[in-house]
Amino acid sequence: MMLAGRHLSRVCLLLALWLPQAVLSEQQPDPELREVLRAAASAADSFDDRFHAEVWLTDMSRRLERQVKDADERMRILTRVHYEASLVGLEPELVLAVIDVESNFDPYAISVAGALGLMQVMPFWRNEIGRPNDNLIRLETNLRYGCTILKFYLDKENGDLRRALGRYNGSLGKRDYPNRVVKRLSEKWYQI
Repeated sequence: MMLAGRHLSRVCLLLALWLPQAVLSEQQPDPELREVLRAAASAADSFDDRFHAEVWLTDMSRRLERQVKDADERMRILTRVHYEASLVGLEPELVLAVIDVESNFDPYAISVAGALGLMQVMPFWRNEIGRPNDNLIRLETNLRYGCTILKFYLDKENGDLRRALGRYNGSLGKRDYPNRVVKRLSEKWYQI
């Protein structure tokens, strides 16, 4: 039994060392996206008026309450999501659905592939755009990168949300991830 446990531990260690490289090799930096991210990292309030802000923030805060208990933190996340999504032309609810699936609103989330933060941004992008010191755990930075990347893929896929989500997640051609995001979007985040 002890030998089997050691063998299993070695297999797990080898998989942990191999998996990030395998995932990284599938997600090679796109030079065009590199330029888009570089411009976004260097960059109007996103709400039309105070009434719109209050209605949206109140509604979304209620939907987020189970995952983010602190009301101030919820407002900080929601306000910034709305700002960053609007800045690049995304629906804020789509970004909320992506975050919900990617990190469950854990700002310190790290994937097995090494993706960081709420939107699970791959760290290689910092070097690709010449900003190696950017903190991808920081809310503003993570959302700026994540929203820019998602918008780039949505444009690249001519508005095909499922293909864009597949690209974002590194799972283009597979249905599981896009389906989970679309389901979360339609069942939880869109205003009815």
